[in-house]
Amino acid sequence: MTQSSGAIITKCAQNSALDNKVLVNQSIAHAELLAIFRRAEADAAHKFGLIKAVEKKGPMAIQAAVETAAKAAKRRDSLAKKLKALG
Repeated sequence: MTQSSGAIITKCAQNSALDNKVLVNQSIAHAELLAIFRRAEADAAHKFGLIKAVEKKGPMAIQAAVETAAKAAKRRDSLAKKLKALG
């Protein structure tokens, strides 16, 4: 075995270790993203429920609640898209 062959084998081993590390990090990132999505999903459901709670307060309160719920739904949908991309 020449010195250059040893260097290639060492690089391959290092790349293999990096590949394994990436898989672990992706798994953690996926779990964190899933947790964030679940919180966003619950938040969106809560904010849609608030629309009914402010019905008696007038059109301005209803409009504000609708806008807040729409933002929460958009955030939830964005996270769902990211989860779908991860698999």
